[in-house]
Amino acid sequence: MRIIVVGVGAVGGTVAARLVMTGHDVVGVARGAHGQAIREHGLRFESPLGATTVDLPVVASVTDIEFDDHDVVLLAVKSHDTTALLDEIRAIAPPAIPIVCLQNGIDNERQALRRFPNVYGVCVILPADHLEPGLVRLYTAPAPGLLDIGRYPTGTDAMCEAIAEVFRSGGFESVVRPDVMAWKHRKLILNLANAIEALGGNFASWPTGGELVSQVNAEGEAVLAAAGLPVVSAEDDAARRGDTLTLQRVGGDKRDGGSTKQSLQRGMPVETDYLNGEIVLLGRLYGVPTPANALLQGLLAEAAELAAEGHAPTLSEAEILDILRRQQAAS
Repeated sequence: MRIIVVGVGAVGGTVAARLVMTGHDVVGVARGAHGQAIREHGLRFESPLGATTVDLPVVASVTDIEFDDHDVVLLAVKSHDTTALLDEIRAIAPPAIPIVCLQNGIDNERQALRRFPNVYGVCVILPADHLEPGLVRLYTAPAPGLLDIGRYPTGTDAMCEAIAEVFRSGGFESVVRPDVMAWKHRKLILNLANAIEALGGNFASWPTGGELVSQVNAEGEAVLAAAGLPVVSAEDDAARRGDTLTLQRVGGDKRDGGSTKQSLQRGMPVETDYLNGEIVLLGRLYGVPTPANALLQGLLAEAAELAAEGHAPTLSEAEILDILRRQQAAS
């Protein structure tokens, strides 16, 4: 089995590094300065266990890969890049190639299933970051993360078991779940607070902050219930995480924020339309008001434009709540 990791960022880079380190055949797809740095110097991988440079073969595009029937594709890009990449893969890969979505949100698997029959969702719990070309940092040890997998939309098969075993051999915890999307729906609710943190909220209180976090989460719960989508309980999710992934410092530094904040820090597009925007979409479809998530979606779109020009957002939770109250009073 050859593992093709499309998107060698925080999650994809950690998975690729760990699999290469444990002897697997891995090819990465990484664009721009990051891909160039890996080609020239290898992938620098740092964790609480130490630092190493991984000799990871990388290409700039999936079109540079000669796919065969033994390949498995791990999608680890942001959701807004998924559709275009799937179209590129479909044009050159075997029709039955497994597409494994190591991504936040719940739309990626649906887009993949439009194009491929064998689609797998992974509920990813993996606190890492990628802020410099050629460098990925992981902030937990000894387990690098949780990668629970299931067939999309439901069920399991032999490929699930094989991929889970690959993950486990790389040190990850991986449970094969016939209801993996119920776990991803819970992860979506947790990811709704990413926007608050990215706008300037206190990372130390995320994702269990105050009134604003409670409101965006409550809207998420209500929308998923109205849509009839299964969601594992917060208690089951907390039990699955346990104390396995306690954050630790790397090189004296602590993790500064999640994936949305990292995108803003790098001046890159954010995937808020597929997190808070997913709740807004479902709310409109099923008649559930989602004012807090809609506000965050709009504020992140503005923040992304400013970040691309080098300006960091500085809105606190209190300031966002004040905007929300004024909007509601005016409506």
